[in-house]
Amino acid sequence: MSGGGGRPAIRGRDGLATTEARDLALDCVEAGIEAGHPATVVSDAVSLDGDALRVADETYDIGEYDEVVVLGGGNAAAHVAAALETTLGDRIDRGVVVTDDPTGTESVTVREGDHPVPSERGVEAAREVRALADEADEETFVLVAVTGGGSALLPAPAEAVSLADLRSVTDALLDSGATISEINAVRKHISKIKGGRLARRAAPATVVSLILSDVVGDDPSVVASGPTSPDGSTFEEALSVLARYDVDAPTAVTSRLERGAAGDTAETPGPSDPLFARVTNHGIADGTTVLDAARDAARERGYGALVLSSRVRGEAREAAKTHVAIAEEALATGDPVEPPAAILSGGETTVTVRGDGEGGPNQEFAVSAALELDSVATAQSESGIAVAAVDTDGSDGATDAAGALVDEATVEDAASARAALAGNDAYPYLDARNALLVTGPTGTNLNDLRVLVVE
Repeated sequence: MSGGGGRPAIRGRDGLATTEARDLALDCVEAGIEAGHPATVVSDAVSLDGDALRVADETYDIGEYDEVVVLGGGNAAAHVAAALETTLGDRIDRGVVVTDDPTGTESVTVREGDHPVPSERGVEAAREVRALADEADEETFVLVAVTGGGSALLPAPAEAVSLADLRSVTDALLDSGATISEINAVRKHISKIKGGRLARRAAPATVVSLILSDVVGDDPSVVASGPTSPDGSTFEEALSVLARYDVDAPTAVTSRLERGAAGDTAETPGPSDPLFARVTNHGIADGTTVLDAARDAARERGYGALVLSSRVRGEAREAAKTHVAIAEEALATGDPVEPPAAILSGGETTVTVRGDGEGGPNQEFAVSAALELDSVATAQSESGIAVAAVDTDGSDGATDAAGALVDEATVEDAASARAALAGNDAYPYLDARNALLVTGPTGTNLNDLRVLVVE
């Protein structure tokens, strides 16, 4: 995969693009990922004219400050930092960002952490980010890169909570089927940096965040657990998430949450906190960035294109059935779009883990979709539908695959496909059928992209 906003490379693409429908699905995936790369979106959203720094629809006079600092974390944080350096040059004095997808920078130090489960090196890197934020004063202009994955990559366990505790509750929540908003409500309340606490550490500096959203609804307090955003969630809510999903959290975690719910530990800073008077959060890219580019790619090849939603959520395998049903309807009746067409969606589906296999939401979506396509092909001789589902950051779940590409020929034995789903073991099933899409780290992290091409 290109690290500079160039055309993404899907490993073994020629062998995957065996039909026109499959080739178009790959085109849409590539176009979406490319459009969401920080090199692209930052250059569109940020410009400098003398001392006038434009970020989205606001302009800041950086000549009024003694120092410009870049902080942040997430899968795409290093690429955001590199893009900021391209625009601001030597106007950036220093900085630290944490990522699992490093790239070359000059003024900003790039530290590596781990995702989706936090690590010791992430803790050390987050400590550097906190230390630099602590040094900021009212003469400091702080640019913060906030991207998906920041919750795991910026781990800063609260007092009495160990890294092992944080890892344990993170693993349990990721396996539980909880939404990212629910997961992050817990993580914000056991952290020294999440839930607006990074902004609090940098106060009274001027803080301007560039947010690349990977969450449904693009709530800035949820992206990377909202390190610079006002937080409306509470300790009580965090406790209710653990109870709702029957998560057996470590004692240190539940004790902290219970102390907070009782009022013995300070809440995260909320919308009325005066510290946010000097904080601005700009959303510069999200799932629609990816969907718009994928739609354009389909239309350029003469296909109709329909975006279902940028907010798809729920169990991946169930969402796949609905998506295939819509594609079937288009094939049979021309509604809601006349073939040939690409049907697109974004958002973030989840997996409730019951087996001990290997995979991710997009891979489970693909296996479930392939099962549906197999049944359609059995009834109609052929379906004429290809399905691609990817996580735009290049890593679906904890695997090295971005997702998968399937069609009516993928499933030869339905029982094997059902067994893969039952064991949450989609990766080896798809790998054996040359259906995995492998890109490596993309530099983009704007949630999932699903493409159904109907011939």
